[in-house]
Amino acid sequence: MTSIDLSYLRQWIGRQAHAADSVRPMAARQMAAALSRGHRVPAQAEELPLLWHWLCFPSIADGSELGLDGHPARGHFLPPVPLPRRMWAAGRLALHRAPRIGEPLRRESTIADVKAKDGCSGPLVFVTVRHEIEADGQPCITEWQDIVYREAAKPGAESKPILAAEAALCETVPLNTPLLFRYSALTFNGHRIHYDRDYATGVEGYPGLVVHGPLVATLLAGLLERMANTGPVRYFEFRAVRPLFDFDTVTLCAEARDGAVSLWARNGSGHLAMSATAR
Repeated sequence: MTSIDLSYLRQWIGRQAHAADSVRPMAARQMAAALSRGHRVPAQAEELPLLWHWLCFPSIADGSELGLDGHPARGHFLPPVPLPRRMWAAGRLALHRAPRIGEPLRRESTIADVKAKDGCSGPLVFVTVRHEIEADGQPCITEWQDIVYREAAKPGAESKPILAAEAALCETVPLNTPLLFRYSALTFNGHRIHYDRDYATGVEGYPGLVVHGPLVATLLAGLLERMANTGPVRYFEFRAVRPLFDFDTVTLCAEARDGAVSLWARNGSGHLAMSATAR
């Protein structure tokens, strides 16, 4: 079992990084095409759809600076967690106003916390990153991202699947390799579990290519925007429950409850893959 020196990893708390970017109209057009969900493509100066700000601020590193998994090597901004598997476990966003196509954006990123716990597959390390995104000196989005690191897959170590609920509003979306490739390209995400089948199955032990957690969250956000009478979204959170794979389908579900909207995604077997809440 891998030894975790938590006191050392927690020395990264407070570390910051700064970036500047904008969403080009072409990038928005490409995202709409990749999602294939009938999006009207936002034009210059129009508001970005919910979660499309993930087109901005990619982690750019020279090819010589990448780790085995395709991500930038750990130990610079993110702490050097000595566990091979990395996933985006959850996220929370407070939306002050939507960024607009073409406007200059700035982001300040801070390592907010590093925690360790034991899971059914062994030790887990959670790194929370807080992002503050602004335009013209005014806040747009405050976001928290929870990244989880874990050991390689072990036989019989997977958590028990949770049966997802039914809902009046559901849409089923096919998953496939081109969708995963396009989303990786649009977000400059080099993580090999999303496009390198030999690596995903042979090294990290998955049964297929893994669907990006942010992609599933973006699909849920698209369902939310197609709902009637929900009003502007001020807060959105999501939690990955079970991985989705390229050979499966995902069914997006939503239900309005007491001024909020509950959303969830289930796989082709009916098991809960992601839960989300919008207010």
